[in-house]
Amino acid sequence: LKVVVSSTSLELGIDIGYIDLVILISSPKSVSRALQRIGRSGHQLHEKSKGRMIVVNRDDLVECSLILKNAMEGKIDRINIPHNCLDVLAQHIYGIAIEGRQNIKHIYHVVRQAMPYHNLAWEDYEEVLRYLAGEYSRLEQRYVYAKIWLDWDANTFGKRGKLARVLYSTNVGTIADRSHAKVKCNGQVIGSIDGDFMERLHKGDTFVLGGRVYRFKYARGMTVTVVPSGSTPTIPSWVSEQLPLSYDIGVSIQNFRAIMDWKLSTNVSEEDIIDYVREYLYVDDYAAASIYYYFLEQYLYSEIPSRNKLLVEYYTGFGGRKFVVFHCLYGRRVNDALSRAVAYIIAQRYHRDVMISIDDNGFYLSSDSKIGGVEAFEELNSENLREILVKSIDKTETLASRFRDCANRSLMILRRYKGREKSVGKQQVTGKILLNFVKEIDDHFAILEEARREVIEDYMDIHHAKEVLRRIEEGKTVISTINTDIPTPFAFNLVSRGYLDVLKYEERAEFIRRMHKAILNKIREKKKN
Repeated sequence: LKVVVSSTSLELGIDIGYIDLVILISSPKSVSRALQRIGRSGHQLHEKSKGRMIVVNRDDLVECSLILKNAMEGKIDRINIPHNCLDVLAQHIYGIAIEGRQNIKHIYHVVRQAMPYHNLAWEDYEEVLRYLAGEYSRLEQRYVYAKIWLDWDANTFGKRGKLARVLYSTNVGTIADRSHAKVKCNGQVIGSIDGDFMERLHKGDTFVLGGRVYRFKYARGMTVTVVPSGSTPTIPSWVSEQLPLSYDIGVSIQNFRAIMDWKLSTNVSEEDIIDYVREYLYVDDYAAASIYYYFLEQYLYSEIPSRNKLLVEYYTGFGGRKFVVFHCLYGRRVNDALSRAVAYIIAQRYHRDVMISIDDNGFYLSSDSKIGGVEAFEELNSENLREILVKSIDKTETLASRFRDCANRSLMILRRYKGREKSVGKQQVTGKILLNFVKEIDDHFAILEEARREVIEDYMDIHHAKEVLRRIEEGKTVISTINTDIPTPFAFNLVSRGYLDVLKYEERAEFIRRMHKAILNKIREKKKN
């Protein structure tokens, strides 16, 4: 039996004629990814592509079932195309300038013929030209020099310097450099973490590395400094290349939850519901039964959240720690936007930092004392979300890292110069210095604005987050609150991630069994009362 075990890297553009079967471990997170991966098989004449999904828990089972349903019915996720990326625009303008003298207005109309730039504002185009022409003269103090000449009176621009073509050809590209960050404790290197994981860390966060828990202090370049910690991890283990759940699949799951809530509340028989689940989701008897009992436990223990009902769960954990769990199954990107905005409002109102943990099924806020989670959430609306998010990311590693990427693409930071290559660590240090410098010059500098746009629109998903808030404003989604002693079945995977990270595999299985038994006991007590 010939088997290839791979990451997501083999899903794109691979044409191996003798692959018979693709096995997906856990949810592929979207219909398009599932079809793309399964489509690597069956490339021989008259063969069909075949795939199997192996689920790892009940949330995964529901996800994979809805992905299967949408794939069977030909419903593919909508494509999200970034618009008006100013760093890429700077790169293209520089390339155009190298070809010779250009007309400013003509090139503006040429650029707008490209779909991603069809609504590019003249002001943004002008700002990029001014940056490339060196009109922000103070940038020369940080070794950022003019790359084009600009004549507004003659309405023309062109390249500057004899090395323009070499600089362009050796630094052009949009894929950002990535590497692992070294982790130091008491001056000693104890391991490494993914650069993207480092972006998520805030001062005081705790995480597991090599089976031990450490608290994050600060990061410089690609080096992270930590100290040992005896507390439970606040940041779950890094999921590496696992992609976020698509918003469309999240909505499909939410709609399915609403259907199940209705069927359970109208006393439809167990047999009829299981038959319905099997036919609706195209799954077998075992999967249909598992899904039914999962929803039944949630229904009997508390409430079933859906697109029409945002459930907020107040739970007190070990050591009296307070959790506010938001059951908003819209994917990690939407939940990242909503959770950061809520945490920022709490920090401003109560002068208290809260711990955040997110996944595709929702997010929670946690603190040692009481949190006004719902009150803070109700202050959010579709109009103020962008402003709050921009403020919340201002001093984060996420913005610093994305600014470095934008500075690379816009040629503010040259990765290669005269045969020498700048390491990712040096790029990161240069990027942070340049970020602070740019904020002093102009807080609305084009490349800084692009970095902010990339964080809240590409890294997060502000557009769909606004859609969620608009549904609440219009009364289409209601907010319901509950108090629990044990996390509800739908909240269990989210809340327990930090605890499970410090347990061995056998201990994890036993922990899950005990928690499940405790929930069943609570349900029995409710029935008796």
